[in-house]
Amino acid sequence: MTHIAVLGSTNMDLIAYVAKAPQRGETVTGREFRTLPGGKGANQAVAAARAGADNVSMIGAVGADAFGTQLRSTLEHSGVDTDLLRTVDTAATGTAHIVVDDEGGNAIVVIPGANGTLTALAPGDEGLIASADTLLLQLEIPVEGVLAAAQAARRHGVRTVLTPAPAQQLPPELLAATDLLVPNEHEAATLTGITDPHAAAKALLDQVPEVVVTLGARGSLYAARDAEPVLVEAPHVTAVDTTGAGDTFVGTLAVALAEGRSVPEALAWASTAAALSVQRPGASASMPYRSEIDNEANGAAS
Repeated sequence: MTHIAVLGSTNMDLIAYVAKAPQRGETVTGREFRTLPGGKGANQAVAAARAGADNVSMIGAVGADAFGTQLRSTLEHSGVDTDLLRTVDTAATGTAHIVVDDEGGNAIVVIPGANGTLTALAPGDEGLIASADTLLLQLEIPVEGVLAAAQAARRHGVRTVLTPAPAQQLPPELLAATDLLVPNEHEAATLTGITDPHAAAKALLDQVPEVVVTLGARGSLYAARDAEPVLVEAPHVTAVDTTGAGDTFVGTLAVALAEGRSVPEALAWASTAAALSVQRPGASASMPYRSEIDNEANGAAS
């Protein structure tokens, strides 16, 4: 049985599609607007569930509003356990305001809302974390809450996978409680001050035992202490919307590693899932199911 626990953000994504993103002070006309479920925590939970984890549990917070009700329903429909997704009366559900251009690029403003209340573990959280194989964490909630969860996972021998996004400097004690760090190349540069992904990954190994630097269309780079780096290319596709691609990668990678796949195989499988997701609009709405990932991966292999 593969049990993935996720502690993180649950947002409603408010997405405007435009030919070209506006510059500062500029107004542009968009062609479409969508309201879609998102949040890095919820995205990774949905990705893991669709990738075939036997059990996925979401720890987070939403407001007592229509967005919160819709997000809970979306998670449950995707097969995610929401027993520890709490509803708070003191804040609205988090939102992400996203502009997506014709090249599939995006710019995002996140309003944390209820996610900002996740400063510590609540009753039941540590027990759920202890029962999991893997804990997925990100930085769209207060770092105090992320640290508390990571340290709980460390106490119980649960593998912790941290996505350091939005990019920021991290407290040493959080890195000390992280087993696998998964930054993109920009986040890796923020953490290390080094722009070359290979050199940045090597530098990060001074703080964590394993690193995967995602390189967008160029694939992903795995580095570990006392092991040779592994570079896995991504499938070549035309991107429609890259929102949620990184979360798709992480959620799928967590399932693959928990199932005992080799690192190169797990990276390739996760890259296939991410490539499928960028060919569709939205974040969680774009995430592929296990059968789709397998079919695409088997087709590429043949």
